Amino acid sequence: MVILYLVIINVLGFYLMALDKKKAKRQEYRIPEKTLIVTAILGGSIGIWFGMKQWRHKTKHMLFRGGVPLILMGQILLGVVLFYL
Repeated sequence: MVILYLVIINVLGFYLMALDKKKAKRQEYRIPEKTLIVTAILGGSIGIWFGMKQWRHKTKHMLFRGGVPLILMGQILLGVVLFYL
């Protein structure tokens, strides 16, 4: 069940990055950065990170360039700790 959740939240994160990039190009209403970061915190950090790389989106923002990898490392560490408990 946890694996399915992680797959869904990461696909959603990847999709949100693609959608925000598309909206940015069209100068439309954008997805709030807070929504993208919360998606990463809720387990979608891999999807957000791959979306950043694939679409070259938000790569100049320190919050994303540094924050998303930190969130991902924290989630990996948490996963390892929970696995060995």
